Amino acid sequence: MAMARASSGLQYPQRFYAAASYAGFDGSPRSASKAVRAKFSSESALILYALYQQATVGPCNAPEPSAWNAVEKSKWSSWKKLADMASTEAMRLFVKILEEEDPGWYSRASNFVSEPVVDVQMNQNSSIQPVVENGNSFPETKTISTENGSIVEAQDKDVVSEGFGSVVVYDQWTAPPVSGLRPKSRYEHGAAVIQDKMYIHGGNHNGRYLNDLHVLDLRSWSWSKIEAKSVAESVEAASPVTVTPCAGHSLIPWENKLISIAGHTKDPTDSIQVKAFDLQTCSWSLLKTYGKPPASRGGQSVSLVGGNLVIFGGQDAKRSLLNDLHILDLETMTWDEIDAVGVPPSLRSDHAAAVHADRYLLIFGGGSHATCYNDLHVLDLQSMEWSRPTQQGEIPTPRAGHAGVTVGENWFIVGGGDNKSGVSETVVLNMSTLVWSVVTTVEGRIPVASEGLSLVVGSYNGEDVLVSFGGYNGRYNNEVNVLKPSHKSTLQSKMTETPVPDSVSAVHNQSATRDVESETGQEGKVREIEMDNVDSDAMKSRGKGTNEHIATLKAEKEELESSLSKEKAQTLQLKQDLAEAETRNTDLYKELQSVRGQLGSEQSRCFKLEVELAELRQKLQTMDALQKELELLQRQKAASEQAALNAKKQSSGGVWGWLAGTPSNEKADDA
Repeated sequence: MAMARASSGLQYPQRFYAAASYAGFDGSPRSASKAVRAKFSSESALILYALYQQATVGPCNAPEPSAWNAVEKSKWSSWKKLADMASTEAMRLFVKILEEEDPGWYSRASNFVSEPVVDVQMNQNSSIQPVVENGNSFPETKTISTENGSIVEAQDKDVVSEGFGSVVVYDQWTAPPVSGLRPKSRYEHGAAVIQDKMYIHGGNHNGRYLNDLHVLDLRSWSWSKIEAKSVAESVEAASPVTVTPCAGHSLIPWENKLISIAGHTKDPTDSIQVKAFDLQTCSWSLLKTYGKPPASRGGQSVSLVGGNLVIFGGQDAKRSLLNDLHILDLETMTWDEIDAVGVPPSLRSDHAAAVHADRYLLIFGGGSHATCYNDLHVLDLQSMEWSRPTQQGEIPTPRAGHAGVTVGENWFIVGGGDNKSGVSETVVLNMSTLVWSVVTTVEGRIPVASEGLSLVVGSYNGEDVLVSFGGYNGRYNNEVNVLKPSHKSTLQSKMTETPVPDSVSAVHNQSATRDVESETGQEGKVREIEMDNVDSDAMKSRGKGTNEHIATLKAEKEELESSLSKEKAQTLQLKQDLAEAETRNTDLYKELQSVRGQLGSEQSRCFKLEVELAELRQKLQTMDALQKELELLQRQKAASEQAALNAKKQSSGGVWGWLAGTPSNEKADDA
């Protein structure tokens, strides 16, 4: 973030060292770094220096420099004020300030970042040694020489690289033999499938937004690029619509069109824009909407429910996180802001969303500026009520930037990251039972363990397949990988008892051959009481004992219902406490950000004042010297005037001689 997630680029501490090298704080002689450093204001340069020292050296223990050296004194003071700030926090603040000063720094710094490569010859049985980069090992290979001299890309050991048609294993990621011109490597792009073709639009490559459109035929596995046109919004429009490069948007298939909605752009608009690509005319158009549109954003989730698009969360152009809910009716193109009841998910972006039974919207994971989540929230689209049901099974780890698709009642989640590394597990959630299970696990830096990848459902030889593309895991990818899910992986459940979802009770299946009465205990489990069909004569023969048994069961049922009511009340209270805690956490984080901003402002102001003070001291010294020189000149002037006056008096013969007109020298001559 990014998450404070770094949503793109290297992870920490490598990202910090790359930023420091780019800014020139490592003594790099590169002229590019010097040119960028020259653009920094004195305030920013001072803060960056202090953060760099704190991150690499630690708290300031250096002796205080002389006050006459204003620059060194200011640098020392700025570093000293960071006190015992952790080095990791200093690294993140350094990168944050650099991104604010120069948002495109990483795309330029990436020209200096090299990725190690291991060349492996074909048909060799020797083991592949992992590449060591900044202390982390990654089993990565780059190229393999084939017999005919062509070059093909090697795959990680978890990706089967044989011909896709011959792969019969399930639940394993496979690299199909793709042909054609591949799209540029990217992440945070949009992907959608229409008629066995996967369309890829936009995304982020080296910090630059893209607006190209590519299509992959899922039958021939061949890529081709679509030269899209731009058409006017309407007949009255004066100029054609420009397809703005974007990333973090959503691409939704609708009829014979691709709907591109929201996303980050270089020059963001105030509100979300909705664009449509017509597959018949190969042209883009800007759709006119009505009502109050949501604020522009990226990293949101957009789910198609019938003829409506449900938009949740994301991050706006000012990097503020959101958790608002909006619906766009595709028939009337009218926006509607939803004020749902219950406790909504906390502010987040880069989460995943799915729709179950055309009624329930599920939200999983995502990230804030500092945290990744693995919570699950459910919105009942009929009652518009949020709930947070209990998850069962192998609950996934926190992540953001992951992708998900549904196959039947099963929701597959792939990729994502947690600010430290990519997620290697492919997991599946049975949306009826809310039980998680792991489908497969990969190793190494392969695309399916990336952030910002795309995932769609296609069909091959009559079977559903998951198709992933792109992503970022230390480098940008443009790989295609495929997984054929088995029935076992999609339907398995390791739970012996079926949990009752708080808001998905409508999807509970009842037995057709038995009358099942579901009673919920204090632990939220379903206890099934099975009553076999018996004939009426046998029931009558039981007489009084049967009636007493029924009465006992009713009493137990009432007791359980009473316990359930108490548990629901306690759960509601806990939810309220949790909401208050999350609100306090949000307020504290905002206050922390505000204090950090004030600290930066105060440091800048102190630096300015110290510089001005040094200048004033220099001026004061100059004024003292001028004052002394002035006094000396005044004394010399007074002495000169006095000497002139004395000389004049001595040369004069007195008043009477002057009146007689006889100068004194003439009198002397006469004598």
